[in-house]
Amino acid sequence: MEEFHKVRRLPPYVFEQVNRLKATARAGGADIIDLGMGNPDLPTPQAIVDKLCEAVRDPRTHRYSTSRGIPGLRRAQAAYYERRFGVKLDPNTEVIATLGSKEGFANMAQAITAPGDVILCPNPTYPIHAFGFIMSGGVIRSLDVVPDASFFAPLERSVKHSIPKPIALILNYPSNPTSYVASYEFYKDVIAFAKKHDLIVLSDLAYSEIYFDGTPPPSVLQVPGAKDICVEFTSMSKTFSMPGWRMGFAVGNERLISALTRVKSYLDYGAFTPIQVAATAALNGDGSDIAEVRSIYKKRRDVLVDSFGKAGWDVPPPPATMFAWAPIPPQFRDMGSLEFSKLLIEKADVAVAPGIGFGEQGDYHVRIALVENEHRIRQAARSIKKFLATTGTGDAANVVSLSARR
Repeated sequence: MEEFHKVRRLPPYVFEQVNRLKATARAGGADIIDLGMGNPDLPTPQAIVDKLCEAVRDPRTHRYSTSRGIPGLRRAQAAYYERRFGVKLDPNTEVIATLGSKEGFANMAQAITAPGDVILCPNPTYPIHAFGFIMSGGVIRSLDVVPDASFFAPLERSVKHSIPKPIALILNYPSNPTSYVASYEFYKDVIAFAKKHDLIVLSDLAYSEIYFDGTPPPSVLQVPGAKDICVEFTSMSKTFSMPGWRMGFAVGNERLISALTRVKSYLDYGAFTPIQVAATAALNGDGSDIAEVRSIYKKRRDVLVDSFGKAGWDVPPPPATMFAWAPIPPQFRDMGSLEFSKLLIEKADVAVAPGIGFGEQGDYHVRIALVENEHRIRQAARSIKKFLATTGTGDAANVVSLSARR
């Protein structure tokens, strides 16, 4: 049976292949250490849970909510931006609550994309950045992901040679999966370029609070005039360990926020009101919960880099996010990230995310999520050390040859 048009535009979901292999191994009794999906294992802070329970006891909160977010929540997000970034937002016109940043990005794509519109997108990047627009009829032109001076020459060529002219540029710093962090100066140059070429800028800042070098990542909206062309997306999933609560935000340009609001008004009634009440309390907190989450991920980052390095797999320390972007060990490089990820499950009982799932430029890397405790990370390193020690160069070549024939 022929697939539907929009489904045909999507490639096979490579993560599902790893998930199936992982499930099969677990069904056979294997203890798989899952460093693949970025699904936080930390509990939501108790005060936030208590606020949810308090709100849910009020039957008035059981009614339909509002898709743009209750007023108190939008005010809390605006206050957070002013405290954290020095950016002033009108909570009535420049802030909207979303069901996580992923939903916000996908519905913004629906709001602004006409068939055939060209979108400039880093590669590798989080899949929704590209596929939200592909599902909306857009065309993706890939860019390098490194946020430095080298970013702009390919960007200039993309604008010059794209027909039709691109309508939007996507940013994601700190980056998932690469963990690159952008500077304020980089954002200044991006906004100047975008204004020169009449581009919308869509920035995913979901990992703004998960950083390890002492310097908080900036917001692109800190650049004077950025709100003229830009919307930024944030999420409470990682910052407050609330992934299943599905609470995020889009903030910035009034016209773009209005378009997103209109699309969402046809699709949902917003998150359950008690969730929004609890999220408001979290944003209005003293920041201690955020600091604790950041500290835990930093310790895990350090253990991962140290233990994997001693095991024979050099993993560059990520400066931010809850992920490490790890080059495939040289002897396995030619097999690509998907086959290497499968091999790790089969031979080491360790699951990671294949880099190819984030774009073709990611195929020589895998993403390792800091979603297991320090003991389990060390356990994974011991398994990987044994795997690498028992798979010599010749054995690795045979594995690569076998994977090519699958």
